[in-house]
Amino acid sequence: MEKSIKKKGRDAAGDDMTRAAPAFSLYGETPASHDDDFVHIEEIAARSQRYDWEIGRHVHHGLCQILMLSAGEVAYRLDEDAGSSEGPCALVVPPATVHAFRFTPGAVGHVLTFAESRFVHGAPERRALVETTFARPAALALDSADPAAARLARLIGEIAVEFRERGAGWTTAVEGLTAAAVALTARLLALGSRGQTRGREAELYGRFRALLEAAYAEHRPVGWYASALGVSESRLDRASRAVAGKSAHAATQDRLMLEARRRLAYIAAPATKIAYELGFADAAYFWRFFRRRAGVTPAEFRREARRRAVEGDGAARV
Repeated sequence: MEKSIKKKGRDAAGDDMTRAAPAFSLYGETPASHDDDFVHIEEIAARSQRYDWEIGRHVHHGLCQILMLSAGEVAYRLDEDAGSSEGPCALVVPPATVHAFRFTPGAVGHVLTFAESRFVHGAPERRALVETTFARPAALALDSADPAAARLARLIGEIAVEFRERGAGWTTAVEGLTAAAVALTARLLALGSRGQTRGREAELYGRFRALLEAAYAEHRPVGWYASALGVSESRLDRASRAVAGKSAHAATQDRLMLEARRRLAYIAAPATKIAYELGFADAAYFWRFFRRRAGVTPAEFRREARRRAVEGDGAARV
């Protein structure tokens, strides 16, 4: 039977997401300068059981994650999206995404973590693949009767076996299997989110989101992104609507707004300084921009964030 993702709204999972998110290499471990070959896989229980099946909000820099839940239920928070899902499901966690999970005791599955740089350096096709797959956080409900979903579960399982047994050529095997798992995840995301998203549209949108990640504070117009990507504005806009359900302009504004909310909640800097860091020459314009999109002023949003931080510290409330 096909499982569904239950969306809970912005504040239903992880009220403590409004507090500064610690950075880990792997959850609970001191951040390390991982090398370009960093790949790790472990069973969900291996780490979660130590923390009473609750993983508090945290962030990974330069690391991509795919969480594959085969059985049990997970309540999750991925930046501002919160919800819960029963297995089988997959959660896609891009680098720098603030996230938290709570699993039902005995949950079964794996967490695959790898350095983004491992797959993008000197390999344009792989770069596009990773940028497409990890363009944004995602929760993907899987149908256990779907051959593609079953294949993804098998690939993750095979990675775990190679990683555990470490036989001859295991690093080559892990790299190939991980690339296959990322490719299959990209296909499932493209089909699952919009029904019939074409591969080229997903690839273009992934490149757009990667460029946006680097330039959102520069307030570039859509035409600048289109020119940098070698397509027309209308072509870029069609790809954005097909994959994300929003115009390319809306995507640029949403990314800027997400960063504004993050900084107001996590950083104790004056709003005027945050406005300047986000490319707003005029603090009053930032105030109007934020209020128009959030319905509250930056100061009101920050007060509410602090109130929640004081009142609760749950990792993934549902």
